[in-house]
Amino acid sequence: MTLEELNELDLSQVGDWPLTLKLAIILLVAILLGVGVYFLDIQEQGERLAREVRTEQDLRQDFERKQEKAANLENYKKQLADMEASFGALVRQLPDKTEVADLLVDVSQTGLAAGLEFELFQPEGEVRKEFYAELPIKLRVTGTYHEFGDFVSGLAALPRIVTIHDVKITPAKGKGKSGTLVLEALAKTYRYLDEEG
Repeated sequence: MTLEELNELDLSQVGDWPLTLKLAIILLVAILLGVGVYFLDIQEQGERLAREVRTEQDLRQDFERKQEKAANLENYKKQLADMEASFGALVRQLPDKTEVADLLVDVSQTGLAAGLEFELFQPEGEVRKEFYAELPIKLRVTGTYHEFGDFVSGLAALPRIVTIHDVKITPAKGKGKSGTLVLEALAKTYRYLDEEG
């Protein structure tokens, strides 16, 4: 079909057009309708389906995490009870206000029992934390290496918590001090802060 023949076609007599032209127009209209339906309806449904698939995957993962927790609920409860018991035991090792003075005496007596000579025993100001307070004590003692070991071992055996920090051991200076050492350290004991503080 030539261009002149196309120009001569009459829209009011579509039935008389050649079959190939009718098929081409029908095919073109079908393609335009298909593209229109895709962009107006199917594309939106595809995007919504993709969103729903992602939501389903997220919900499935969330369900699996929660199901795993639910399966271990009894273990978690037992672990929580063990932790509460352990925490309670540790809190009982923290003295209250009335026991701090006795604990300071215990620290100094432990050093004297180990054979150490105190040059400095200086309690510092209390440092408050969340539910406890640190009570630092600057120490400087002289003695032998084994006496230091006995002292630290004695502190560990006390019923209350006492820790040793910033340990520095140097040889003692002066005549008659051969084999004697000087231990400088910061001992910390802890106090439980009850509701009154």
